[in-house]
Amino acid sequence: MKLTIQELAKMIDHTILAAYATDDMLKEHCEIAKQYNFKTVAINNAPVSLCKKFLEGTDVLCDAAVSFPLGQCTIETKVFETIDIIEKGAGEVDYVVNIGKIKSGDWAYIEDEMQRIVAECNKRNVTSKVIFETCYLTDDEKRKLCEVALKVKPTFIKTSTGFGTGGATIEDIKLMKECVGDNLKIKASGGVRTTEQALAMIEAGASRIGTSNGVAIVDGYKDMQ
Repeated sequence: MKLTIQELAKMIDHTILAAYATDDMLKEHCEIAKQYNFKTVAINNAPVSLCKKFLEGTDVLCDAAVSFPLGQCTIETKVFETIDIIEKGAGEVDYVVNIGKIKSGDWAYIEDEMQRIVAECNKRNVTSKVIFETCYLTDDEKRKLCEVALKVKPTFIKTSTGFGTGGATIEDIKLMKECVGDNLKIKASGGVRTTEQALAMIEAGASRIGTSNGVAIVDGYKDMQ
């Protein structure tokens, strides 16, 4: 099925995660998100309250990052961050798994962490996304993480932070889709910069795109019509 321009826009998390993002930069970012009617603005968690005000009166959500980008906070800290940002106005939460625990084979820890964070999101009717950071994982580890996610049932599983050694790949989207089917949604994030890349990720199984190039992606799609 061919996407409309608005359907594509609503698959985009309009991303600004730079440490140096000023209030003025965040305001401009939100204004663009409103203009294009993107699904969310994907931001660090400190500016959630501010961006919520900028987006008032629209259906564009604040998508806030937890334990970003390393995932190396304690579970208790991640849970606190999750609750705090939801209370401040986040409508979606993207958290980074503890990659060190995955590499150590401590899957009980990974499941407990995911369960507790997803539970807090579910209690508050907020979309949850689990960031795998696939560039650091073997294919077997990706499959095992998909198995844990199928058990816990976050809303999305997500490829990358964009701050690792690599971003989303078609191969990883296909692998994740093969593992979870239609039971979980998939977000492609990290290095998705062009219309062609975004459409290829969607074709492979992604239903959300995290990118700071949403304007170029949507404008490029308009030119294809």
